[in-house]
Amino acid sequence: MSEKIIVFDSINPVELFGPNNSRLKIIRSHFPKIKIVDRGSELKLNGDEEEIEKLREGLVRILKHYERYGSLEDEKIHEILTRNAPQEETEHEETGKGKTILVGNDGLLVKARTPNQQLLIQKVSDNDMVFAIGPAGTGKTYTAVALAVKALKNKEIRRIILTRPAVEAGENLGFLPGDLKEKLDPYLQPLYDALRDMIPPEKLKLYMESGIIQIAPLAYMRGRTLDNAFVILDEAQNATKMQMKMFLTRMGQTAKFVITGDLTQVDLPRNRDSGLQKAMTLLKDVKGIGFVHFNKSDVIRHKLVQRILEVYEKDEAQNADHKDDRNH
Repeated sequence: MSEKIIVFDSINPVELFGPNNSRLKIIRSHFPKIKIVDRGSELKLNGDEEEIEKLREGLVRILKHYERYGSLEDEKIHEILTRNAPQEETEHEETGKGKTILVGNDGLLVKARTPNQQLLIQKVSDNDMVFAIGPAGTGKTYTAVALAVKALKNKEIRRIILTRPAVEAGENLGFLPGDLKEKLDPYLQPLYDALRDMIPPEKLKLYMESGIIQIAPLAYMRGRTLDNAFVILDEAQNATKMQMKMFLTRMGQTAKFVITGDLTQVDLPRNRDSGLQKAMTLLKDVKGIGFVHFNKSDVIRHKLVQRILEVYEKDEAQNADHKDDRNH
């Protein structure tokens, strides 16, 4: 007879053992020869040494599943303990084909779906600052957020900072109800949506309350030094030249900066130039800064989006030709 105590410090015991210990009962049913005593975040095991080791290996697989998918179900506990080997890990690697960034909630595989998304992953690996430019729906921001979450999970950085210029797209913040946060949240919603795909709700809430993940308007970056962080400036086409300079010079040690934007959707007043366009021109030859240019072939939304972009591009080209004719 052997005795072993297993401590769980990476999961809430209620999540592991289930409501009313429903999952612990399943675990006991698979190992009837082992006496299992629940001590909150510990399990005390008494029984045959070989059986205890099998149970330990099964618990390791259960915890790996939880870490990967962010949830557990009674049926999944039974399925994992029924298997003799952790097949899902092999299957996962094959499914991802080496391009999976991370596994989000409910087993969602977040991976590069176009050549330019894969190029963005490579550029972020090779450079500390990367500009990702292109039309809506190409996965620029989503891929960047996934890379940030992966870096946090791997403890390569201590925090994620997501920011956007609070420029009204045809609306005025002053007329919207609520306090400042409530007024700004609609502009930051796409960033929340991406995070909710990739991080379990309770953990995301904890990260945001503790400041590990921060989402704020670009103006809030002034005066800060952003280090040990993965920082994403989204909708950068709506940053002025001064705002862009301010943001880029916030970069601290061991930081990754990704700047995403679409130069065809500038919402700035007509008398103000986009800081994104200026930055791209000035920084194009600076060592350590990478650029990825997305196009309509990268669009991963509904197929109509790609057709719509083609029509608008054709119309803009025709308008440009007419303007040139008038100037001559």
